Amino acid sequence: MVSKIKKISATVIAAFFFSVQSISPGSAFNIGEEREIGEKLLYSVRSSFNLIDDPDITAYITDIGQSVLGVAGIQYFDYHFFVIDSKDFNAFAAPSGLIFFYSGLIESMNSEDELVSVIAHEIGHIVKRHLAARLEKSKYSSMTTLGLALAAIAFGGAAAPALLTGALATGQSITLHFSRQNEQEADLLAYSWMKKLNRDTEGQARMLQSMRRIARYRSDVLPQYLLTHPNPEERLDTVQSLIEVDRDTYEPDEDSIDDFDFLRFKYRVLAQASSSLTFRARMASILANEKTPELQRDMADYGMAQLARSEKNCPQARSKLNNLLVKYPEKNNLKVDKGVLEFEAGNYVEAEAILQGAIYTNSSDMYAIYNLGLLFQRTGRLEAAIKQFEILEYELPQYADVYFALGKIYSTQMETGLSQFYLGKYNLYEGKLEIAAHNFRVATRDKALNSAKKEEAEKLLEQIKKLKK
Repeated sequence: MVSKIKKISATVIAAFFFSVQSISPGSAFNIGEEREIGEKLLYSVRSSFNLIDDPDITAYITDIGQSVLGVAGIQYFDYHFFVIDSKDFNAFAAPSGLIFFYSGLIESMNSEDELVSVIAHEIGHIVKRHLAARLEKSKYSSMTTLGLALAAIAFGGAAAPALLTGALATGQSITLHFSRQNEQEADLLAYSWMKKLNRDTEGQARMLQSMRRIARYRSDVLPQYLLTHPNPEERLDTVQSLIEVDRDTYEPDEDSIDDFDFLRFKYRVLAQASSSLTFRARMASILANEKTPELQRDMADYGMAQLARSEKNCPQARSKLNNLLVKYPEKNNLKVDKGVLEFEAGNYVEAEAILQGAIYTNSSDMYAIYNLGLLFQRTGRLEAAIKQFEILEYELPQYADVYFALGKIYSTQMETGLSQFYLGKYNLYEGKLEIAAHNFRVATRDKALNSAKKEEAEKLLEQIKKLKK
């Protein structure tokens, strides 16, 4: 009887929600103002957080986000996805399409479907403009204020009221946690999008089960994600009810879901975010458990290869990667890992052959393209390096390191204007506005700088002025 009531309740909730979801929510900011806020925040992100943004990590999570956006309908914003190096269990959406995931939250996930459910949920908050509705535009105008507000949203806890009080110069703080209705709207959107993607909606339920478990066992000091995204128990009941309603009519496309890429992404993140001792113990525990599924065991070996690489133990990393390549010869990203390893070991001829082959197989692999560019730069083939970096500049324009690489090359070639132009873009995306402005001013004074680059530098100088207001 209870199950039947839950089914009926879930059906009624979903029907009501989808009948009104086209209605735009009220908001303190209009779309243009929210875009401006997002632009200001985008350039302060790297100065505010320790990001894990290797091209393959950024490309993977961006591809997942874009797949959700592909079924979410017309969007008002350009979305950007970031991974923050922090053991905290947290994720948050900032105004106008900025979405952040902490490595501690990624660590808790065991499948790509779980990651998709969280990304979809955060996109749901932006689509419904829940955060924009909570921010008062009269109080959020300067870069400093916005930065403090972002820090309050991100870190919360005891620091949030003080941060917001300082930001707003008022005796009261703003409540930035999402309401029950906000969470229901985001959950229902995420559920519907997962169905459109033929994803296993059980992934959403498993993620909420993890949240519920953490809420029960850490009730004294709840993670920020559970403070800003409350009611995991109630939300889990709703999602499980929806799954039950759809059980006889919805079948996920399980054959198209391959958690290999997700686990590679997860262990690439954790290898950089965790201490070596902690990461080694985690991988050893997975390998020691006889009940560990084969893929999980293989990817724990991959994690050990990443650990060996970080410790400069090339023979051990090479051995583990070679074993995995025998087992998974079709995995192009493993070949890229091997090419990067050989490059770092100084085996440039072998590394170049591997990376060139990987790019021939997948011309959009930005990790391979970036490392091939670095290899060309290291071996003195600067024009070839520039061509690789220009591809990355076009495909991942927010990836700051590529501008630093280009700046160094043009400095070597004694092209001051171009060098300062690219170093300016590097510092801009690193949130170092004063240094970036200096770089751009020097670039515009160089008569050898072409007119297109000079015009772009002048526009970026104007943009920096606006960002600092």
